[in-house]
Amino acid sequence: MPAMLDGKVVVVAGVGEGLGRSVAVRSALAGARVVLAARTESRLTEVADAIGEFGGTALCVPTDLTDDASITNLADAALAEFGRVDTVVHNAFVQPPHERLLDATIESVRQGLDVNLLASLDLTRTLAPALEKSEGSIVVINSMVLRNQLPNFGAYRVQKAGLLALARSLSVELGPLGVRVNSVAPGYIWAHRVKAMVQKQAEGRGIDAAEVYAEIAAGTDLRRLPEPDDIANAVIFLASDLARAITGQCLDVNCGHAHH
Repeated sequence: MPAMLDGKVVVVAGVGEGLGRSVAVRSALAGARVVLAARTESRLTEVADAIGEFGGTALCVPTDLTDDASITNLADAALAEFGRVDTVVHNAFVQPPHERLLDATIESVRQGLDVNLLASLDLTRTLAPALEKSEGSIVVINSMVLRNQLPNFGAYRVQKAGLLALARSLSVELGPLGVRVNSVAPGYIWAHRVKAMVQKQAEGRGIDAAEVYAEIAAGTDLRRLPEPDDIANAVIFLASDLARAITGQCLDVNCGHAHH
């Protein structure tokens, strides 16, 4: 992979087993030193080991992104280890219950708000001085739920719309300081969650999983679903100097599932 992030330090907040892992590994392959943040230390260690296998550098910082003290510790650990932060990738999310907004309780709609929206603001505030110093960037992972009409995603859609507005507002505020802020909105990502959904539907209908996949992919221009590395590559582009004139934008990566 081209060394698009050579010499940079990338903080990946929300290192899951799918996209978060891919963003971390691809960032390291692109030359970055990576700070891994999530609640589950064993997951961080597994990703760090994978990065170490090809000579990359990763720092594991178990972090509760809804806790101010934990976020401060993440920032302090990253700066103590590497002396700088060039990019923050906000990938943490939780899925609210699938239900109609008209039927949902206010508490149900509120569920996940701290992770899906406010954690990004809190971490950005904490690392803003470091990002200003490096004239760095922020990449926020959003969702194609912004664009589609899938039912029962109301609470998630509201939260992701708020996250898009947050990214745009941060671009306005941080831009004069030399910091870029962009979003990436994936479609269905062909990884564990979607694979499990496809398999469950196939079993329920008594058909092959490949048929269910084909039905979903038929809604895309490319007739396939993006994989985690496809999304990660877009993140790396936006974090790199190749995107130095791009800020306040949302890049959809969904194989043509929605046009924007």
